[in-house]
Amino acid sequence: MKELRAALAKAGISLPSLGMDPVSLAREAPCPLIELGRCSVETARRIAAAVMR
Repeated sequence: MKELRAALAKAGISLPSLGMDPVSLAREAPCPLIELGRCSVETARRIAAAVMR
């Protein structure tokens, strides 16, 4: 999660809701998932542009 947050910041992108999904950690055999959360249309466009590079 820290690596993703840093990479996004380097691209000028911030996802305020970025965090660990607590349900995925509560399983008998934890399988951690990262919750990306919601973002604005502009942020989604910036993410798409960064991924397309």
